[in-house]
Amino acid sequence: QLACPLDLGCHSVGMITFFLKGGIEQSRQFLENLQIFALAESLGGVESLAEHPAIMTHASVPAERRKELGISDSLVRLSVGIEEQEDLLADIKGALDAVQL
Repeated sequence: QLACPLDLGCHSVGMITFFLKGGIEQSRQFLENLQIFALAESLGGVESLAEHPAIMTHASVPAERRKELGISDSLVRLSVGIEEQEDLLADIKGALDAVQL
């Protein structure tokens, strides 16, 4: 029998990093339309969290340096928590559907 960390019922958690089509406006639209994922600068914990590095954790980094690091205005990071998979997928789909190119 496998031990589950923190007795979480063996839900898998992890990080997802992706680029949206468009730029900062589309990233904002996506993040503002998430219902389950909470906006946060620190991506730790058991709840699902979302972050936009260009305007959050790396906002003080000059744009040229962010570009060198691969941190564009369309980069989004999600920390997947212990919520139900179907709910999280529906949340991401709904937020993506709300993005206007």
